[in-house]
Amino acid sequence: MNRTLPDLEASRLTSLPKAEVHLHLEGCFEAATIAQWAKAEGVTLPRPQEDLFKFSGLADFLGFLDLACGLACTTERLVALSYGLSQRLADNGTGYADVIFNPTHWHAWHGRLGAMLDAMDAGFKAAEQDGLPSVGLCVSLLRTQSADEAIELVDALRASRHPRVVALSVDGNEVTAGRTGPRFADAFRRAGDAGLRRTVHAGESSGPEGVWDAVNLLGADRIDHGVRAIEDAALVSLLAERQIPLGICPTSNLVLGVYPSIHEHPIENLRAAGVRVSVNTDDPALLGASLVGEYALCRQTFGWTDEVTRSVARTSIEASFASADVKTRLLQALKAW
Repeated sequence: MNRTLPDLEASRLTSLPKAEVHLHLEGCFEAATIAQWAKAEGVTLPRPQEDLFKFSGLADFLGFLDLACGLACTTERLVALSYGLSQRLADNGTGYADVIFNPTHWHAWHGRLGAMLDAMDAGFKAAEQDGLPSVGLCVSLLRTQSADEAIELVDALRASRHPRVVALSVDGNEVTAGRTGPRFADAFRRAGDAGLRRTVHAGESSGPEGVWDAVNLLGADRIDHGVRAIEDAALVSLLAERQIPLGICPTSNLVLGVYPSIHEHPIENLRAAGVRVSVNTDDPALLGASLVGEYALCRQTFGWTDEVTRSVARTSIEASFASADVKTRLLQALKAW
């Protein structure tokens, strides 16, 4: 899905002050890095390096995440991965990012959440000291976990109060896990009580019912994906009325088969209906996406003007879990774009 943009358009969109709110650390592995680490660990990859990121669907993709994350088994590798993500943000002119990571994928770090957070924090801190964008971490549950496991994670986050952690998240395949909102309601309530923000993957591989649960049961401050809400007019009206933002990832939805073409993607219909939308990359290295490319794709497909582009960028900043100072700086810069 890599796209070649005219230099002027690429430069303008890189200079656009913006945040990214739906981005997974697990999706920022480069193929060469995975191949190098696999060789060092004696692990056989499922496909040749040049075809490594050719996925047959969401299930294949999620299984691959487990393999890739299992290779990041040392502090040095996790620091390098985190620093590299920050460099990717800077290359796209991103001023801040909420980065999701799911501890269940990282087998080498099971039972060592504190050490894992410290390793990521070291990478992001080094990046910030080098002038790269700031990052907040959204720690994610996997849909197939139990209610007790969810509460255990939230209690660990409440006890550590790690300054890098800004939110609780939940992700994974909605179709295979079934309805999970009731199971995680208590964990999300506890997270909110502890001052953590709440962001929920919903309305991707299943229909709008997951989005309803995200709003009504999990108290979501933000919905990751949420695109299938378009199938329920009452839900669209609710999202618009309550101004609950959606972190939408067009290229991800195309590569993973949620929509057959960008022309059938509902992001513009949602925006036109008054829903607050932002564009994001989800798993950029694995899906061949860039944030500049996502903005360009929507401008080209839906005729987004500079005014619309600024509005979407404003939503990305306002919907982020960045500090007030960071938001103010980015919003001020956006006025001049």
